[in-house]
Amino acid sequence: MPLPGPLLDPQARGLLMLREAIRAVAGEGVGGAHAAGRGGASSGGVGGVSGGGHGAGTADRPGGPVAGDGESEAMVHLVRLAQEGSADAFGELYRIYCDTVFRYIYYRVSTRALAEDLTSETFVRALRRITTFSWQGRDFGAWLVTIARNLVADYFKSSRHRMEVSTGEMLDSNEVEASPEDSVLEHLSNEALLDAVHRLNDQQRECVTLRFLQGLSVAETADIMGKNEGAIKTLQYRAVRTLARLLPAESL
Repeated sequence: MPLPGPLLDPQARGLLMLREAIRAVAGEGVGGAHAAGRGGASSGGVGGVSGGGHGAGTADRPGGPVAGDGESEAMVHLVRLAQEGSADAFGELYRIYCDTVFRYIYYRVSTRALAEDLTSETFVRALRRITTFSWQGRDFGAWLVTIARNLVADYFKSSRHRMEVSTGEMLDSNEVEASPEDSVLEHLSNEALLDAVHRLNDQQRECVTLRFLQGLSVAETADIMGKNEGAIKTLQYRAVRTLARLLPAESL
């Protein structure tokens, strides 16, 4: 039996939610697929399970609080101090969001050293641009992930990526000794499930990563991916249906 929500870290909780969504879709059968597709897409959930490590709400997520609740008042103040030049405030923002940004990048590039480099660059860019950030209903973590997303896209289009691939400098992950953090990550993440996620098309994979592994809301995911919320709900549903086809029932 899975551990209660409070005992799970955000990533483990997100993977648990994803497994539950896949089970729900796998149990629909052919007859219920169209109805579930309409219901899942319109509600933001799949088979009654909302995406996101902490649920479908906009305030209760591992990425951090959004403006509008009690905790977010402190976050708004922290961001404001950082915008005014406080190194301590920006350092605290780094502490809060570093893991969120790293996990997003790591799931996209699958190389720890590269993910660390791009995470550092994300915060360098964020520091340069922090005065341009405004809440407007947007979570600060989602803003950081948008910067990270652009950096990942730039990397894959760059000559650096082509050179690394052509010269074989990007080692297979099995050839690199895993750090203790990687070992824990592998244990929590369920190798079969993450392998299936990596087999999704680019947009489905990113949607699942943002909604379940990062725990972002539909609105934040739509903002990052440049789509409307209805498109994100449909993309999520199709991604989970694909995972249900890819994964044997016993792996769930």
